[in-house]
Amino acid sequence: MIVTGYLGSLLRNARSWARLVKRDVIALWLAARDPRVPLAAKLVAGLVAAYALSPIDLIPDFIPVLGYLDDVVLVPLGILLAVRLIPVPVMEDLRQRASSRQKPVSKWGMVAIIALWVVCGAFIAKASWNHFAIHP
Repeated sequence: MIVTGYLGSLLRNARSWARLVKRDVIALWLAARDPRVPLAAKLVAGLVAAYALSPIDLIPDFIPVLGYLDDVVLVPLGILLAVRLIPVPVMEDLRQRASSRQKPVSKWGMVAIIALWVVCGAFIAKASWNHFAIHP
């Protein structure tokens, strides 16, 4: 009974935390386009939002442990950094606006991640070719 109560409480807290992260990601997406937000904050907010809203992860979720590491560590740390760069009254307004919006999808974030995969794949292929090639 105690374990069930604790587990239920933990799940409620996790769901609440996930809703706040989703709201803040949408708020950062709005912040990247808001004229009241300083340029450095716009850049960080845009990068974090593009990554978080991309339908493709940098580390795919099917990879044990590492797959969820970006969702649980990188995105919240990026949100924390971006939120610190945005003036408090502006962030409060953006959070309020984000609460009533649907989650957008970042196609540019997806393109950037695919491009990063292609560059890494090319680098690995070149390094492998040089290592395994027969040199006369």
